[in-house]
Amino acid sequence: MLYVSGRCTILLIELPHLVMGDCVLTGGDVCITGHDSGPVFEEQPSSVVYPEGLSEGKVTLNCQARASPAATYSWRVNGTDVPVGDPRYTLVAGNLVISGPQFVRDAGSYQCLAINRCGTILSRAANLKFGYLHDFPGEGRSPQTAYEGAGAFLACQPPAHYPALSYRWFVSEFPSFMKPDGGRWFVSQVTGNLYLAKAEPNDTASYFCFTTINMDISTKSTFSKANQLTVQPDANARKSAPAIKVGFPAETYALTGHTTQLECFAYGNPVPKLRWRKVDGLLPSKAGASAEGPILTLPEMTFHEEGVYECEAYNSEGRDTQQGRITVQAQPEWLQVMSDSEVEISSELHWTCVAAGKPRPSIRWLRNGQPLSTQDRVEVNGGRLKVINLALEDSGMYQCVAENKHGTIYSNAELRVQVQVPDFRSNPVRRLVPAARGGQVMMECRPRAAPKPTLFWSRGTELLTNSSRVTVTPDGMLRIHNISRADEGKYTCFAENYLGKANSTGHLSVRDATKITLAPSNADINQGENVTLQCHASHDPTMDLTFTWALNGALLDLEDPGGTYHRVEGKEIVGDLLIVSGQLSQAGTYSCTAQTVVDSASASAKLVVRGPPGPPGGLVVKNVAATSVELRWSRGYDNHSPIGKYVIMGHSLLSPGWKRMRTDPSNIEGNAESTRVFGLLPWMDYEFQVIASNILGSGEPSMSSHTVRTQQAAPTVAPSGLGGGGGDRNELIITWTPMAREYQNGDGFGYILAFRKQNSPTWVVERVSNVESSRYVYSNQSLSPYCLFEVKIKAYNRKGEGPFSQIAVVHSAEEEPTVAPSRINATALTAFEMQVSWDPIQHLSTNGVLQGYEIRYWRQHEREASADRVRTAGLETTARVVGLRPSTRYHVTVMAYNSAGTGPASARTTVTTRRPPPNRPPGNVSWKTDGSWVTVRWDHVKTLDNESAVLGYKVLYKHEGQSALKVLDKGKTSVTLPLPKDNGYVVLEIRSWGEGGDGAAQETIVSRDSGETWTDWSLSGNWNHAAIQPSHN
Repeated sequence: MLYVSGRCTILLIELPHLVMGDCVLTGGDVCITGHDSGPVFEEQPSSVVYPEGLSEGKVTLNCQARASPAATYSWRVNGTDVPVGDPRYTLVAGNLVISGPQFVRDAGSYQCLAINRCGTILSRAANLKFGYLHDFPGEGRSPQTAYEGAGAFLACQPPAHYPALSYRWFVSEFPSFMKPDGGRWFVSQVTGNLYLAKAEPNDTASYFCFTTINMDISTKSTFSKANQLTVQPDANARKSAPAIKVGFPAETYALTGHTTQLECFAYGNPVPKLRWRKVDGLLPSKAGASAEGPILTLPEMTFHEEGVYECEAYNSEGRDTQQGRITVQAQPEWLQVMSDSEVEISSELHWTCVAAGKPRPSIRWLRNGQPLSTQDRVEVNGGRLKVINLALEDSGMYQCVAENKHGTIYSNAELRVQVQVPDFRSNPVRRLVPAARGGQVMMECRPRAAPKPTLFWSRGTELLTNSSRVTVTPDGMLRIHNISRADEGKYTCFAENYLGKANSTGHLSVRDATKITLAPSNADINQGENVTLQCHASHDPTMDLTFTWALNGALLDLEDPGGTYHRVEGKEIVGDLLIVSGQLSQAGTYSCTAQTVVDSASASAKLVVRGPPGPPGGLVVKNVAATSVELRWSRGYDNHSPIGKYVIMGHSLLSPGWKRMRTDPSNIEGNAESTRVFGLLPWMDYEFQVIASNILGSGEPSMSSHTVRTQQAAPTVAPSGLGGGGGDRNELIITWTPMAREYQNGDGFGYILAFRKQNSPTWVVERVSNVESSRYVYSNQSLSPYCLFEVKIKAYNRKGEGPFSQIAVVHSAEEEPTVAPSRINATALTAFEMQVSWDPIQHLSTNGVLQGYEIRYWRQHEREASADRVRTAGLETTARVVGLRPSTRYHVTVMAYNSAGTGPASARTTVTTRRPPPNRPPGNVSWKTDGSWVTVRWDHVKTLDNESAVLGYKVLYKHEGQSALKVLDKGKTSVTLPLPKDNGYVVLEIRSWGEGGDGAAQETIVSRDSGETWTDWSLSGNWNHAAIQPSHN
């Protein structure tokens, strides 16, 4: 029985599943080809960390799929169906909402199933985990003691938690968090412990470990009880070489695309510096600044970063190192997946999935969300799935699943098994098939049918069989060779399977053949020249003719107006090609093709482009010495012009730009394939290139050689910048400029210092093993202050010692002055300043160099310890001190100073500053112009009892950046001044003056034309004086 509805024709026979026409029957639901589609995930659930004990919240696991008809959804937890009827679980579209999540009931692995009548797919797993951070124990912590100059650590001992914590420490009270201190402190993000490279007395305090946990919807923090640290002072703290106390594992596993961190921290005095290197290669540049810090950070890991890494801690006393390997692994990643397939009934299905990953992923298969294994007609072999003798029930959604310990990935595809009567409606035989006389034609026969139909052809009533000119292939293709006019006519394809028959007819039309009448000729040009390649053709006049050009088989774009290739405009039968500014890359075989819809004809020609030579190849470095290497290479293409010479380019680690190298011979002939490069620096990394040239120019450089390091040699130059001086008593400080990398010539580098007292026959020799050292301190209790030493320095490395530098003269540390200035005198100049004078001390050059004098002053009711201080910049014996308070009694002392400090204080003297000037400006200012003059008047300023008397007035005259000052006695309260010749204005500032200094100012703006007066009461204070400004303690 047949049931017909729209496009669907369903054959009702006793089969459980059947496809007819465009419909698939599956358990009563129909999946319609071309209309329906199986589910495809657009959003899948992600893992969630939910705060434990938060009972009022909700967790939403997302799941959305694209499908037609729309998908329905169900969920599994730990492989068991989620009871959606339970009021704690709600489905919103495909999303699962869990209300009041609890660890005991809800923790687990969740998966979503999307279902429609075409099949079922299973989502990736999402883990619901519960995060927690308990409080630190309530009992106190044992106090810790450290010694000045030694290392120490405080243990965090974090409470139980999930997931991982981040750690900080604060001092004394929240939130005084620890800040970087020149690398002395380090907080491990692995253990949470606080480490101190070198303890100092001011480190004595209470410390608290502060831990934070980050979850998807909240953050929680807690901190420990106080960790009391006491640092015992030690005036003679010993220096010590670095000792690494925070290390990293011997084997660290990293994941591609993720960030990896290694920790390293060392005790030592002085505080050690840190640097990282990759033992078996170059340290990745992505490490950035972390390459010199306690945490090496490598973001976006790749397999190239795998290898052995070393942390080195170093100071002036020595070094310590630790090594460990990073092994990079990877989550699964698809290299090949299956795709949706429509396959006829009774045929075979072959699908392959290939995934990369480390460890190697295992692969399993699902059909409609259920595991698929080898049985009956199904064969599963890792990433290969084979199903033979396909039946309708094999239709559905298939999933390939690749997984290793780092993750799981899914690939989906839909399989539709079809059964259909032959049908040409969607793909009939072409109605008109043109063909060229003498050529060949192919006519396709591709009906829709399942199972595969039997196909045959006829011309009229004649059944076509294979012959010398006619071939019918098993897949229904009809081929006719050496076509003539007699082959024109109607051709019919017949298709038949056990469900029925169908046919389709087309007409073969025979046309004249296309021929090349003028073929392109070979050409030879220099680089940059133009050339035209000709190509003419004849063709059947009833059809259009087009020309295409190809270079070495690759089709050329002739439509780009800015391109190199252009079609020459002309008749339809002319297809000439213009090449503009020919380049070396455009040499080769050019093919012209004249084409109609039925046939084509082609002709070729070769274009030779002459130009500079190509890059030499096979560059290798041989016989590496300290200052020279040998290079060998093979000749590159001469590009049809003989090579005349070669030049060698190179660059080192310190000079990234390429430069021409010195060679032997200096001129390298064009037939050479080796040379010696000399004048190199020892123990330096170099790369080299070779450039060939001919009469047409220089070519591209060769590929760079591999990086080569020259052999080591003893240093050849001495360090520069030798000097020193200063320091504490009984010390001799010697300084120099550290040797640059290019002068070190080898590893195991350091410095040899030699010094002696002037006129002493014996040199003291000391070694400094750190390449970055620039300072050496020699301490000796018998060392006299400011004693003259001769010093010299040289460098050494593993290969030997270099030359000594020129001798430099350096003094040992100075001694503070031992004599106080005498005859101290302090005089009040105003209410705000005083002048101090004294007799100089008798300067004794044997103890140091006198740099100047320090004045200390303090108010009568204050302690001397709170005194303000000013210093002279030279050996002057007078100084003005400003910024004082009016009507105030001050104590003053003077002492000499040098680089070692200040000497004893002089006898104390006292001075009282004057009463302050009036703080009111002159009032009732008025002015009157008379031609080119202006007369300004004001009221006399009256003083109060606590103010100094007015002795006169000062008038400051300002115009266009110029100023003049007039000082009047107290009997005058007016002044006549010139006006500018132009129509501008002048600014006048009028203030009183007296023993206490200058009073507040009245500003007046005077204009020749306006006849108005403006006043500004905001100015006050004193005229500026050059004076020493105090620096407050």
